[in-house]
Amino acid sequence: MNKNELGHFILRAILGFIFFIHGLSKFQGGISNTAGFFDSIGIPGFMAYVVAVIELAGGIALILGIGTKIVSVLFAIIMLGAIFTAKLPLGLLGNGQMAGYELDLILLAASIYFVLAKETPLSLDNKLTQGRNLT
Repeated sequence: MNKNELGHFILRAILGFIFFIHGLSKFQGGISNTAGFFDSIGIPGFMAYVVAVIELAGGIALILGIGTKIVSVLFAIIMLGAIFTAKLPLGLLGNGQMAGYELDLILLAASIYFVLAKETPLSLDNKLTQGRNLT
């Protein structure tokens, strides 16, 4: 294992953790509140459930390194949706009352990185494919 592989693992684990916590908070805070917010900005309320499940399950998958590219594509789509539907009018740094899209932008960039990057030895995907190549 080299420094690049370790950095890749740390970034993947932290990104997964952040999305997991965001998904968890949607359920803990009352998913119906999130659904109501989605409705208020013109997104069907049921999408709150879809987003929360992707964040929750995808976060765990990313931490473990399972389906990293697919999960990262889904995260990138979520971040693009958040930026263009809710955050863009607030500006990069926000309006003094609400946060801007700076966090969304870095989460988008990290997600895109994992779509483009190759798997490293520190993932379950890598361990599972190694097992298949030996047989």
